[in-house]
Amino acid sequence: MSNKYEVVIGLEVHAELNTKTKIFCSCENRFGAGVNSLCCPVCMAMPGTLPTLNEQVVEKAIKMGHALGCKINGTTKQDRKHYFYPDLTKAYQISQFDVPLCEDGHLDILVGDELRTIGITRIHIEEDAGKLIHDDGRDDTLCDYNRCGVPLIEIVSEPDLRSAEEAKAYLETITTILLYLGVSDAKMQEGSVRCDVNVSLRPVGAKEFGTRCEMKNVNSFGAVYRAICYEAERQEKVLDAGGVINQETRRWDDPKGESILMRSKEDAQDYRYFPDPDLLTFIVSDERIAALKAMVPELPTARTLRYVSDYQLSRDDASLLSLNKARADFFDSCVELGGCEPKLISNWIIGDIAKLLNERRIEIADTALTPEHLVGMVKLISNGTISNTAAKTVLEEIIEKDIEPETVVKEKGLAQINDSSALEAVVDKVLAANEKAIADYKSGKTNVLGFLVGQCMRESKGQGNPNTLRDMVTGAIEKL
Repeated sequence: MSNKYEVVIGLEVHAELNTKTKIFCSCENRFGAGVNSLCCPVCMAMPGTLPTLNEQVVEKAIKMGHALGCKINGTTKQDRKHYFYPDLTKAYQISQFDVPLCEDGHLDILVGDELRTIGITRIHIEEDAGKLIHDDGRDDTLCDYNRCGVPLIEIVSEPDLRSAEEAKAYLETITTILLYLGVSDAKMQEGSVRCDVNVSLRPVGAKEFGTRCEMKNVNSFGAVYRAICYEAERQEKVLDAGGVINQETRRWDDPKGESILMRSKEDAQDYRYFPDPDLLTFIVSDERIAALKAMVPELPTARTLRYVSDYQLSRDDASLLSLNKARADFFDSCVELGGCEPKLISNWIIGDIAKLLNERRIEIADTALTPEHLVGMVKLISNGTISNTAAKTVLEEIIEKDIEPETVVKEKGLAQINDSSALEAVVDKVLAANEKAIADYKSGKTNVLGFLVGQCMRESKGQGNPNTLRDMVTGAIEKL
């Protein structure tokens, strides 16, 4: 985009809640079941059926409302939102209109080194619709109604976002909070989190917003970024050509990298909202609202900033650590034990430990690793008992078995050799086999020293003290 326009973005995030049953019936709330196998007369809107509100849906939504600093409306209701589409069995969706469960909140996000506060208009509860299946081998479209009645919260932001980068950071933060609270599995690949993206342009310095276009069901962080970039450029071309932006709903086609017109954008009156006569006004007590607030943990942005200020972690490392609640909790437990630098603990958690967990597709709670054992291992590195190379072997043992790091070191003979006399033969052998490297070092290519020390570490099976070896190699070369 040129510098003539400012992009204005608002996001509507739909998150499926991880309740055992659906929002208005006792059908199982589960992804991946056989087509139309998790349906009942309520899901299918059979005549005479009546919905019953799932209490867990309300409580999970309130927790998210607290996390985003919202006002909680303890007395609220459900409304019918009418539209006609094959995936909606009733021809209306049970949602909330003028009295959402949560409203007037905000979310702090980190965009690079900048802390931005984004307004939250509302969070309301509603039911999901079914899924249309388009098969290229058929001329018709099939409907899977398993998703009908799956509980959703819709989180609507104010139009406070000003770039694709900010929108991506906002969506990532929302998703992380959902996981922190345990209210959703937040699996975007399974449709647990979907996003409608509203984009408009206005001349730089203008106060009035431009006409917005909405892109429906964008389902990945990268797709949100690409969709916003595309739509901003599309609107700029229309405006520069003297055209007018029409309010419309578009479908984002990520493989093609373009949005496609679906229909003109509806306004609230088009949905003919009215209170659902089959569901009573519901009341959540002040005591219950307060109890749910007490369950909200320290959130990822606040945690990131604390790690930077208290432990002098880099912003990137702190963000990586805060991204996963279980790993961040583990880090905090390690720091509370004391005895070693928080930075060293962080390096192991976001480095080798994360690598092992990701390779095995498990979480830290699925291992035998304890904060006490990790701190013990790091202390062994700090006091020179073992090298970082040997520590990797220790880690692989203590992550599998409930065993003291010192025991692993003793059983596997991993203790670091600091005695230079015991390492002389290693240094002599490596230097004899690397005459070219010695010549390079003497000609001024001092970076070859790292290679030679590495060869010594390999020859000593990781037991040589690298600092001792570095001094010995340097001294030996100078005598040649």
